[in-house]
Amino acid sequence: METGRSGRAPRPQTRARREEILKAAVATFGAKGYHKGSLTEIADQVGMTHAGILHHFGSKDALLMEVLEYRDRSDVADLPDHHIPGGAELFRHLVRTAFLNAQRAGIVQAFVVLSAESVTDDHPARAFFESRYATLRGEVARAFRVMCQEQGINEPDTIDKAAASILAVMDGLQVQWLLDPAAVDLAEASEFAIEAIVAQVLSPRELPLGRA
Repeated sequence: METGRSGRAPRPQTRARREEILKAAVATFGAKGYHKGSLTEIADQVGMTHAGILHHFGSKDALLMEVLEYRDRSDVADLPDHHIPGGAELFRHLVRTAFLNAQRAGIVQAFVVLSAESVTDDHPARAFFESRYATLRGEVARAFRVMCQEQGINEPDTIDKAAASILAVMDGLQVQWLLDPAAVDLAEASEFAIEAIVAQVLSPRELPLGRA
């Protein structure tokens, strides 16, 4: 449950105002990045003052973390217990997410920009993204292990590499799509890549390229 700075659940009016600010922050951080996207610009979009934004979130760093959590909550809003599923259903969820992302360029852009920025020194979102990727790699790896067990397959040594690769290809396709949406079908390309990686883990074939 979302809570305000006092730790109590905010009133409906306050909750709606906070979501309005978060949506404006998504647009601003997505277009300009965290450092160049100002609280004043966010405040102007929602008809507030800089002080008004701080009243709701306390600091720019705190607003950034709320933006990132808001984005992740939107991915699981319609799922039971608001948590990604396991086993084969996890991969179906990732495909559905790619199709959803194709309809929400603003959120995707904010994620791409902020995740790329997070590798820089002292970025306030670095720990968030480190934890996020570690958690997601673990979830995908567990889903592979469940599928192997269900299908009576000996667990291959490619699971961890496949988990990292699925996340990488989804993020990389988002960058290409944002740069040239007419040339890259985000949903279809993501589905193809996920299915190809899953198939290679569950039914490995000798790759044609090999190593040099």
